[in-house]
Amino acid sequence: MILLEPHNVIIQSTLADKIIKPSSVDVQFVDYDGVRFHLSTPERKTVLLLSMHIRCWDELVRYGAIDFLKREYGSLLQSQPEPEYDVSLIIDLEQLPGSNEERDSFIMSVALLKRNALAAPFERGFTSQKGLESAGTGTGDLMQIHYRDEEAIYIQASHDRVTVIFSTVFSDETDRIYGKVFLQEFVDARRQPSIQNAPQVLYSSRDPPLEIRHLPNLRNTDDTGYVTFVLFPRHFANPTNASSTISHIQLFRDYLHYHIKCSKAYMHSRMRHRAAEFQKVLNRAKTEVATTEKKTVSGRTMLSR
Repeated sequence: MILLEPHNVIIQSTLADKIIKPSSVDVQFVDYDGVRFHLSTPERKTVLLLSMHIRCWDELVRYGAIDFLKREYGSLLQSQPEPEYDVSLIIDLEQLPGSNEERDSFIMSVALLKRNALAAPFERGFTSQKGLESAGTGTGDLMQIHYRDEEAIYIQASHDRVTVIFSTVFSDETDRIYGKVFLQEFVDARRQPSIQNAPQVLYSSRDPPLEIRHLPNLRNTDDTGYVTFVLFPRHFANPTNASSTISHIQLFRDYLHYHIKCSKAYMHSRMRHRAAEFQKVLNRAKTEVATTEKKTVSGRTMLSR
């Protein structure tokens, strides 16, 4: 099984190259979910400007993204981002940590810019759950992150759990069938004794879950699916578990559609192989017409079939 990485490989590799050999750079690229990045050297070769645009930035700011990024990046975070972008980091290559281990850790932290921005509402939900658990009752605010066109993540804390709901749209009829099979496996896999501690997964097609059914403008069509993850306190009991949970659950939608496309590609390749094998069988089944050679009295050759 292939798991997607939470960091951006282009940011990681470019930073590593520029640390070894500083030079001018001006690249724009797009990550999962349509997130745009711009990495450039606007002033000098040893100072990199990394900017990011994400469509749900206003919602992330509402749920504490600025505070989270300040805690993670400190003075690297710019108060005024680059025009047409939502957040910018200034990276001075002459002021990086000295040891290789610390430098690699710093590069990875910068490459996790999108992950860290999206982590704010999850961390807020975990903190809210701990407060509600102390009170013994109640539910927190329903947080909505519209990170894609017509798709969103919904997060709500209660006294004993944090519920995370993904809405996803299957644009193709085949994708809908594959998606249903994949998601049913998520539901059934938890019955195995070895993964009883995994989060509970629920899947509903067309009808939104009860937690979000009251919201306006929800899609209620056959091409829409809703996946609910129920996170219990053991899944975010300490910072290490919480960080791992956030990194993995963020990528669920991309993971699902990525594997749907891989499955379709594999099925197509197998069908092409099978069609080629059948064609070979048909070619071998063709009978060869026997030819006989006859000669006339004058010595001419006559072929008969």
